[in-house]
Amino acid sequence: MRRFLSNRPRIFIGVIFGILVYLLEPWHLRPIQRALLGWDAGMWLFLVMIWFRMVTASPDEVQRVAEREDEGATTVLTLITGAAVASIAAIIVELATAKGLGPRAASINYGLTAATMIGAWLLIPTIFTLQYARYYHQSGDKTSLKFPDQDEPLDYWDFLYFSFTIAVASQTSDVSLCSREARRTALVQSILSFFFNAAVLGLCVNIAAGLVGS
Repeated sequence: MRRFLSNRPRIFIGVIFGILVYLLEPWHLRPIQRALLGWDAGMWLFLVMIWFRMVTASPDEVQRVAEREDEGATTVLTLITGAAVASIAAIIVELATAKGLGPRAASINYGLTAATMIGAWLLIPTIFTLQYARYYHQSGDKTSLKFPDQDEPLDYWDFLYFSFTIAVASQTSDVSLCSREARRTALVQSILSFFFNAAVLGLCVNIAAGLVGS
């Protein structure tokens, strides 16, 4: 467990920060709102830290991280994805009560909705980016992903490109999937992306209708 946490300090910091925000928030929000606030705070802090790490990492650093974070990688992917889906479900429940609240309470709901939707949508392909980087660097002589410029050293921008293409279009790009585990992972992300995109569109329509009717 100690090694698991030491290999993923950003997740640990994000979780601790989210818990502190949940426990110490001074506005006396309702339980679901407090939980969403804590989740959003931890999620956005994690995203900022991991993006900074990604955009500054060299190809050699990408390989070292991929090899170091192999332990429990699938479990982390599953837990974070499940938490993101649960946060969207919580937002749907919370929006159902927004129409009966006053302007101030409703604005809090809409703010939490925007932060949760955008953050969860960005979180999913970001986490899958780390998974694809692990597949690529741990596949040995037979690579799991084949990029057009295969001879060039790859950094996180290459894996972000592949993952966010699936998130936006629910389909793969010009990168070939050459292993069963990579194809299964891409299939799971494509399905998640389709439902996330549909949920974001539906929630945006719901918010717009609520603002017009208020």
